[in-house]
Amino acid sequence: MTQAAPDAFPTLPALGWSEFFTDQLTTGEAALDPLRIATVHRARMTAIGADGPVKLWLPPKLATADFAVGDWILAEPETHLLIRRLDRRALLQRHTEGARVPQLIAANVDTLFIVTSCNADFNPARLERYLALCNEAGTRAVIVLTKADQVEDPAPYLQQAAALQRGLEVVTLNARSPEAATTLAPWCGPGQTVALVGSSGVGKSTLLNTLAEKAPGEEQETGDIREDDAKGRHTTTSRSLHGIKGGGWVIDTPGIRTLHVSDVAGGLETLFAEITELAPNCRFRDCTHGHEPGCAVQAAVKAGTLDPARLDRWRKLVEENRDNTPVETGPRGNRTLVPRGKKW
Repeated sequence: MTQAAPDAFPTLPALGWSEFFTDQLTTGEAALDPLRIATVHRARMTAIGADGPVKLWLPPKLATADFAVGDWILAEPETHLLIRRLDRRALLQRHTEGARVPQLIAANVDTLFIVTSCNADFNPARLERYLALCNEAGTRAVIVLTKADQVEDPAPYLQQAAALQRGLEVVTLNARSPEAATTLAPWCGPGQTVALVGSSGVGKSTLLNTLAEKAPGEEQETGDIREDDAKGRHTTTSRSLHGIKGGGWVIDTPGIRTLHVSDVAGGLETLFAEITELAPNCRFRDCTHGHEPGCAVQAAVKAGTLDPARLDRWRKLVEENRDNTPVETGPRGNRTLVPRGKKW
């Protein structure tokens, strides 16, 4: 959590507070302090408010796993006892193999910076997974291509990334350069919250240090990437909220090696809009776009207006989402959600 001098503590609007949260307050909660979750650990949490950073105390029935960095909560002013969490405007979460509940990544994020590098780490299929997650959360996505200074021409990477989704914004930068903060400034203004996601070693921690202008000794640890396979080691092990010099806030997250999709049908429709729009023109309503006659999607592939590799990735993600999304089962009045596939 960013430490600040007493006369530099942010106002609630500067922290990201808006009418969306004000409208949730009741008359009996006027004496409670609105605070924003800054760090979440296994047994403790910290938050920041108009009076600066505080350590939170949780009632016995609450667990830290129920909260995400970026959440807004109400707490007692004197004891900092957490009373309740306010509804989220947006929530980024992912499903991990073997887990029954999703892992919370970040809450109330305005823009998600999906960070990858101009080397062997660049993987369109993996970027599409992040975009589906972001679309489902209703958060704006920006692809950030790091290490642009280490390749002769970053343009091919930029073109491939921009083609992944209509209207997708893509930027290239050197995460160590002060100019990186200028490049990302349009999304990092006062009261705005961004989050950084991506594989280990792509420069997320370096970019955070550049955006937050960390003082010597306060920088996030960074790790070099392996040149043989462009893989990096994890340097960020927890999620945390940091102030940006421009007035915004950035949430750093650990590197994600495997990202399963689940319960993101709407996000996939946005991601693959060209397929979504063609589907109603197919002869059969339940067309799989594989072998059926009169398939408008296959016709587009044959006409050269739809990349067959794009269709293959769409099919894989749709099938994975279907298998991983829980379904209701059990008698009426006592129905529960259970996983359909094996990767939940």
